[in-house]
Amino acid sequence: MAPLRLGILGSGRGSNFLAISKHIQEADLNAEIAIVLSDKPSVMLEKAHELGLKNEFVDPKRFASRERFDEALVSRLLAAKVDLVVLAGYMRIVSDIFINAFPRHILNIHPSLLPLFKGLHPQQQALDAGVKESGCSVHWVTSELDSGPIVLQKSVPVLPDDTEQSLSARILVEEHTLYSQAISLIAKEMESR
Repeated sequence: MAPLRLGILGSGRGSNFLAISKHIQEADLNAEIAIVLSDKPSVMLEKAHELGLKNEFVDPKRFASRERFDEALVSRLLAAKVDLVVLAGYMRIVSDIFINAFPRHILNIHPSLLPLFKGLHPQQQALDAGVKESGCSVHWVTSELDSGPIVLQKSVPVLPDDTEQSLSARILVEEHTLYSQAISLIAKEMESR
């Protein structure tokens, strides 16, 4: 079966992007990264360049609105003929223009067991709530923040001496495996259609 063509969007250091790339290189994931886009001149883009992947910084300040910015991203993703859009540490809320361009073809990973602890600082939200476990969720992106259908989840225990940083680090380790597992599952579903 043909590899799933991924369009990856991120805003930061790109650890999930690198984990996905590693799983592809090790043949654990039947996919290829068609394009990497960032709204910041990020470390992720430097890594994509080093890996020889098509990549681009798209500056949101150059656009009159969030919708015009999203249209620019959509045009680049369509030109790259992506099958699936993967948000990997992408820190912008996408507009309906973006969502409607790729219906049920946009994935995100969130560091909580959704539907718990949506939005920013979910690890601290988990600590503040006193829960015994947290984790990460791969979900489809919809117009409601962190509320789309869940593809896969992985839990991690919350330890008595956890800080936001220590809990985040343990969850991130699981994210690096879970995201590729979810993409692989989706690739198989798309192939069987």
